[in-house]
Amino acid sequence: MGKIREKIAEDLKNAIREQKDPVKIGTLRMIKAEVMKAEVDQNQKEMDEAGFLQLVRTMKKQREESIVEFKKGNREDLIEKEKQEIEILNLYLPSQLSASELESMVDEAIKETGAQNVKSLGMIMKAVMAKAGGRADGKQVNALAKEKLEKLSVAPK
Repeated sequence: MGKIREKIAEDLKNAIREQKDPVKIGTLRMIKAEVMKAEVDQNQKEMDEAGFLQLVRTMKKQREESIVEFKKGNREDLIEKEKQEIEILNLYLPSQLSASELESMVDEAIKETGAQNVKSLGMIMKAVMAKAGGRADGKQVNALAKEKLEKLSVAPK
């Protein structure tokens, strides 16, 4: 975690020096504050990398949910700010799996578990999410696995 903390501190220093992007400065300060808050809440000296990635994913998800609500309220100014924050948060997350990689992982998990119908969705989700290591969105995995399992259950035997 020391490397991540140093990277955030360095990025924040550079952003403050440049004074070009107030959203970036604010987002980096927010990440730093959330990390410190989580460490205090969990009684940790330093957060591990998995905890940091989970924290950033949670922050990203909050922004995505805010965008949905701002669209309902027709607040384009706030939508744009949230999108900029998501872009900055993405810099600290591993790259997401492509659709084809995700599909092959789901197919592999179905074969490994011997799943036949939608009742096995939990086993598939668990297997895929463990292999993906945080590089896949749970909603996407769920939708894809459900679709494939539904096709399996109606396919002629």
